[in-house]
Amino acid sequence: MKSFEGKLAVVTGGGTGMGRELCRQLASDGCHLALCDVSEEAMQQTKGLCEQAAPRGIRVSTCVADVSSEAEVAAFQRSVVEAHDTDHINLLFNNAGIGGGGSFVDSEREEWDKTFDVCWGGVYLCSRAFIPMLLASEEGHLINTSSVNGFWASLGPQSAHTAYSAAKFAVKGFTEALVNDFRLNAPHLKVSLVMPGHIGTSIIINSQRMLGNDPKEMTDDELEDARTRMTRLGLEVGGATNEQIRAGLVMLGETFRDNAPMSAAEAATVILDGVREERWRILVGEDAKALDRMVREDPEGAYEEAFMDRLRATTEWALGA
Repeated sequence: MKSFEGKLAVVTGGGTGMGRELCRQLASDGCHLALCDVSEEAMQQTKGLCEQAAPRGIRVSTCVADVSSEAEVAAFQRSVVEAHDTDHINLLFNNAGIGGGGSFVDSEREEWDKTFDVCWGGVYLCSRAFIPMLLASEEGHLINTSSVNGFWASLGPQSAHTAYSAAKFAVKGFTEALVNDFRLNAPHLKVSLVMPGHIGTSIIINSQRMLGNDPKEMTDDELEDARTRMTRLGLEVGGATNEQIRAGLVMLGETFRDNAPMSAAEAATVILDGVREERWRILVGEDAKALDRMVREDPEGAYEEAFMDRLRATTEWALGA
C-alpha cells in the first residue's frame, strides 16, 4: 500500500501518544479514520487535530471502547460500518496498550490480568472483529504494536515486568504467524509487527489512571509499596515523605514522556514508512535496534546485570519500553 489517500484506517488507542500521531499523519495523507479510545475527551482532541490536517472530505469517526472487552470491540466495529457506510477497511492499527502487573508473584491479579487483556486481548479481539472487513478490501494491512519487551522480557534485573512482556511476546508471535497465514489464505493482505523502544508518550500516566494507581489517589500502604519498588530501581527515597513519593511517581511518568529519545510523531512516521514499504518487522528507535541486536548476540545473558550495563552504555535507556 504505497498511498493512504482515500483509504480507511482503524486505529485503537487513538486518543494520545503514537495513536494520536498515527491518526494525524494518516489524515494529512488523505486517509479516512475510525479511532477508539477509553477517553472521549482525548479522542475529540485527536479528531480536531486530524480534521485540521486533512484535506476536505476526509471523515473521522470516534468510539469510546475498551479493547479488552469483546462487547465494546464489537460495538466499535459496528460504529465503523455505520459511520463510514462501508463493508471494508484498508488498515487496522492495533495500537492500544497499558503498562502494569509487573510481578506475577506480588502484583494484584486484577492489575496483571487487565494489563494482559488490553495489550494482548485487545490485539486479538480487534483482529477478530475487523478481519472480515480487511478481507473485503482490495488491499489491506494489519499493523500490530508489540514492543522491545516482545523480545526482551525485562526493564532490567531490578524490576519485574511480566504481564506487559507476556502480552507483547504474544503479539509478536501472533503477528509473525500471520505473515505466512496471509500469504497462503489472504494474499491481498499484509501484516506488520511494530516494536518500539522508549517513545515519548503518556503510557505510564494513562496506565496509572486506568489501573487505579494514580499517585494523587494512592493510600499510605500503596505509597509504601511504591517506595520499595523505587528503592529496588536504585532511587534514593528512604527518607522521602509520602508526598515526595507521590511527586516522584508523577515525575517518573512525565520524565518518560518528555525526555524520550524519540517523539510519538517521529515514531508514527517510522511506522507509516514501514507500512508503505510493506515491511513485516518495524523496529522503532535506535534503542530498539540496539537492544534487538544485543539480545540476538547474547540471549543467555539478556537478563543479567552485565547485559544491562552494556545496554546503558550503548543507548539512551530509560525505565519502560
